[in-house]
Amino acid sequence: MIFDSLNELLEHIKQVEQDTINISKEAQMKLSSFMEKNNMELDDEAAEALQYQDIVSQQLTATIEAIELVQKNLQMFSHNFKHDEEIADESVVKLRTKMNTVLEQAKAKKDAFSGHVASASDEHEIEFF
Repeated sequence: MIFDSLNELLEHIKQVEQDTINISKEAQMKLSSFMEKNNMELDDEAAEALQYQDIVSQQLTATIEAIELVQKNLQMFSHNFKHDEEIADESVVKLRTKMNTVLEQAKAKKDAFSGHVASASDEHEIEFF
């Protein structure tokens, strides 16, 4: 179903974003470790760059949360759609049953009709609903 495909796509996007967040954190840790080993201090520009990297991670986390909300709503919609489809199928079955009953009654009435037009052959028989 299309909802399953959408869910799989959103799940893939979430995973890519989570991987990006993890790589960003790892890069920050390696940079911090490098600076510590070499007794270096952050200047204002480097500190600002690390803040930007943190902001990117926060934005990706917010996007993941939004995707999860969309997935939750898609799942509810999909469930309701499947439920409605089942109701529609049941209604069609009931309608078909009623139509078959009407058809059987019409055939029974036709069979019960004993009068034929004088000298009419069987192939010109009158049909009734």
